[in-house]
Amino acid sequence: MIREREHYTAPGLLMIVLFLAVLAGAVAGVVHAAQVDRPLALVGFALLALADVVAVGGLFTVAPNEGQVLQLFGAYRGTVKQEGLRWANPFYTKRRVSLRVRNFESTRLKVNDTDGNPIEIAAIVVWRVIDTAEAKFEVDDYENYVKVQTESAVRNLATHYPYDAHVDGQLSLRGSTDEVAKGLKREIQDRLSKAGVEVIEARISHLAYAPEIAAAMLRRQQAGAIIAARQRIVEGAVGMVEMALDLLAQSGKVQLDEERKAAMVSNLLVVLCADREAQPVVNAGTLYH
Repeated sequence: MIREREHYTAPGLLMIVLFLAVLAGAVAGVVHAAQVDRPLALVGFALLALADVVAVGGLFTVAPNEGQVLQLFGAYRGTVKQEGLRWANPFYTKRRVSLRVRNFESTRLKVNDTDGNPIEIAAIVVWRVIDTAEAKFEVDDYENYVKVQTESAVRNLATHYPYDAHVDGQLSLRGSTDEVAKGLKREIQDRLSKAGVEVIEARISHLAYAPEIAAAMLRRQQAGAIIAARQRIVEGAVGMVEMALDLLAQSGKVQLDEERKAAMVSNLLVVLCADREAQPVVNAGTLYH
């Protein structure tokens, strides 16, 4: 693999001063040679002026967080990252590569989770180029490579997790966002390492059931929420009934046999667990009638 290496370049301002001085000397030499009628000197100074003009073509600028990849007749010579006006061999081919942090949001992909349910998923990836040589020479188009490999990684990730966890401790796309994000970042980085790209962050930006099963899954989620709420209500009601019986037994004011305790428990549970407010019924008889 081609690895990035730093290439030394001369300061551009210093080279401009040098070129101007050489050009001025060459022009003065041409004039003097023409006056004294020295053809060889005239040709020499003219070639020097021409070479000076050609050398000016080696000036180029490097912006902050940018790299210039240098090639000589196709061969990689190095990368310049030092910002400002620089000068290198005028025959070098210079290719600009941005080192800035970039965002990429994948399209909404339709895939099946580990349970086989069709879902829609998309991700946002924050990335940057850290090796300009690999980015330029190891892959054909590193920006398109990031796009294709990211979507491939998102598809593969979705098949390893269910949309919702059905048992305690199970990882899911909806409930384990941090763990899923770490796994997504790791998988994308493994795919992009050969392109000289570093993945800074990867997060799921869109997650939903596919339209054809969204309504059914919504009812399923609602049923699960109702069951969980009912469980909490029943647990609280049983605790209140136990407390009521204990308080009555401690006070000793009312003596209840097992049958009356069962009736009291039944009535309290009905009142505490009902969806609607209980309608009181006045007992005009005794406790037993």
